[in-house]
Order: sequence, then C-alpha cells, then structure tokens
Amino acid sequence: MTTILRRTFLAAAAVAPVSYAAAVHAVDALPDARFVGFAETINDFEIKSGQLALSKSNNELVRGFATRSIAEHTKAAQSLSRNRSEAGVSMAPHDATARMTNDALNQLNTLQGAQFDTAYANIQLRVQTAANEQYGAYSQNGKSGPLRRYAQETLPSLQSLLEYSKRLAGGR
Repeated sequence: MTTILRRTFLAAAAVAPVSYAAAVHAVDALPDARFVGFAETINDFEIKSGQLALSKSNNELVRGFATRSIAEHTKAAQSLSRNRSEAGVSMAPHDATARMTNDALNQLNTLQGAQFDTAYANIQLRVQTAANEQYGAYSQNGKSGPLRRYAQETLPSLQSLLEYSKRLAGGR
C-alpha cells in the first residue's frame, strides 16, 4: 500500500467513529448482568487505552485526558465491584462493546504520533458517548438498586469525560 493510500485510509478510519458518535439516541437499560459486563468492559478499556496513550503520545491534551480517564475508571471499577457484590449480580459479557473496544485497542496499537492522537480522540468520543447513553439509561431504569446507584454516582464523571473527549476530538 502506498504511503498516500495508507494515510488516506488511516484518516478515514480515524474520522469514521465521529459519525457514529454524532448519532446520539435513546437506549434501553441493559439487564443487570449485561450492564455489569458493559461497565466492566468500558472501565477496562479506558484504563488500557489510557495507559497506551501515556506511553505513545506526547500531546499534552491527550495525556491529560488519559491520566484523568485512568483515575476515573479505576475508581468506577472499584465502585462497580462493591455494588455488584452488594447486588449479588453476575457478569454477562456485552459482546458488541467487547468487539468495539478490542478493535479500538488493536487499531491504537498500530499507530504513532499524530495519527495515534487523532484516532485516540475519535475513539474516546465514540466510547464516551456509548458509556453516557448506557449509564444514563441504567441510572433511570435499571432493575438493581445498588447497580442503579453505581450508574447514578458514576454518570457525572462520564459526562465530564464526554465533554473533554469532544474538545479532544476538535469540538465535534
């Protein structure tokens, strides 16, 4: 693949998540165990992708977002564990989210420099949008009291990270 084609492909791949993120829509709350799977996947992804950003990026905005995201999602993971235990709910994988986050990590692992920063920003916008939608839905309509409380307590930090990710992705 020529350098120009490769750059065009990478630029298109980096922008594609933005169109998905722009299509914000109402979602139904997941069943309890699926919500746990979704939340665990998001927390794990944010920690791993944040660590990757800290090792690959020199961009202070990207590094700042990554640092904050790691801290917020580490705290959220601990809270989820406590509330999940209190609720007595097992974890059911959320396959679509797992595929999305695995694909995103694979993509980020192949990139460097400005290409990494652009892809990271766009992926964060997509993931934060999905997280806000699902946490918002679960905080209103989730069946488990402890998990609904977790979603309600975590949602404000996710909303803040979503706003940050919009700035990171260029105000989209």
